[in-house]
Amino acid sequence: MLASLVPFVSLLLSTLLMMVAFGLQSYVIPVRAVAEGWSTQTITWIATGYTLGFTSSCIVTPKFILAVGHVRVFVALVTLLSIAILLCSVMVDWRAWILFRTISGFAIAGSYLIIESWLNERVTNDNRAGVFSLYVMTTMVGSVAGQYLVPLGDPMSTTLFILCAIIFSVSLLPTALTSSPLPAAPTQARFNVPKLYRRSPVAVVGAFLAGALSGAWLNLGGVFTQRIGLTTTQGATLLAALLIGSTLAQIPIGRASDRMDRRLVMVVCGGVGVAASLAMIAVQGGSPILLYLVAGLVGSVLFPIYALNVAHANDLAQPDEYVEISSGMMIVYGIGTISGPLVAGPVMDRFGPTSLFAVFTLYFALYGGYAAWRIMRRDAETGMVGKTDYQAMPVQPLAAEASAALQADAVTDEGTDDLIADTTTPQWTKP
Repeated sequence: MLASLVPFVSLLLSTLLMMVAFGLQSYVIPVRAVAEGWSTQTITWIATGYTLGFTSSCIVTPKFILAVGHVRVFVALVTLLSIAILLCSVMVDWRAWILFRTISGFAIAGSYLIIESWLNERVTNDNRAGVFSLYVMTTMVGSVAGQYLVPLGDPMSTTLFILCAIIFSVSLLPTALTSSPLPAAPTQARFNVPKLYRRSPVAVVGAFLAGALSGAWLNLGGVFTQRIGLTTTQGATLLAALLIGSTLAQIPIGRASDRMDRRLVMVVCGGVGVAASLAMIAVQGGSPILLYLVAGLVGSVLFPIYALNVAHANDLAQPDEYVEISSGMMIVYGIGTISGPLVAGPVMDRFGPTSLFAVFTLYFALYGGYAAWRIMRRDAETGMVGKTDYQAMPVQPLAAEASAALQADAVTDEGTDDLIADTTTPQWTKP
């Protein structure tokens, strides 16, 4: 097993360093924004810029890769990441930060896409589960480590911003200097959201709600920790607890959904999300330990639910439709991530930081409730071609889904349709 991981060491090291910088950036930005006295609505507009850039990159970046290659684009994007975070430190104006965060979102999504498409091409059926489970763990560990760098400096100075830019730049080295073969250049993935909705309404609606939840937390979670009075160390621990809960829940949720109607698992996840969100409201202001435990419970369903919808959509697809479905789900999820902070931000501004979890309660209720309604509307086996395995997702599932669609599209263009299933995103194998 260890020998099979050698070709991926440089990519995983780049991922680790990039996620450390990502974790630091994701926490220091809201901490500084709150310290500047900006309203939650203002911070929401900054967050919207990030999600717009992130979503658009998954569509635009492949064109650049096709024109000049993976390594050159990767170098350019990571350079933009360094520039964007440095500009945030020298021009502290929320209007400028909207632009800087848009650039950052575009660059980080493109960087993910390059690394993940590279991994997708190099894995085999024998090492797929091991490589991508390690990749998911790498993204989590890097994000958590980056968040714990915030207490080591003063967010009101430029030190943490400069440190973030340095780590982003260093993450270039392992991939830029690797001798591993480069992946084939992808082509633009197709998408047809109306067709996807007609085929699987619960997948589309669920992907949108999953994106809204993810976008709201990734962009406003740091604001929540600051506004309820947690120290930077306590806030980093809360964010880490949520990510750890998400990582630990991936396999149990995936295996459960592989053995029964996935929509039943969606209903259960929605119910757990409602209960956990209400519990977060109840324990706010109490013991930090209890807050961390409940945050882990929220995380156990916050990120994994998107993968449930992707798997369900693929269950209802013919093999030659995987590319179209992956692309459509990517777009729907991206729109959801944009809408999340736009809805949650004004609510937090008016009713206080804890109301973020009131929004979560509503979203989780809609998620589980819609899945329950669809169970009553259509039998589990209607239209199902063959049940696919649950696909593990990293912290940012959008880029992973994009790289899978693009990689599959490249294979299709080469006339090897029968290999699509072998080049998609990682799949947990059933025991």
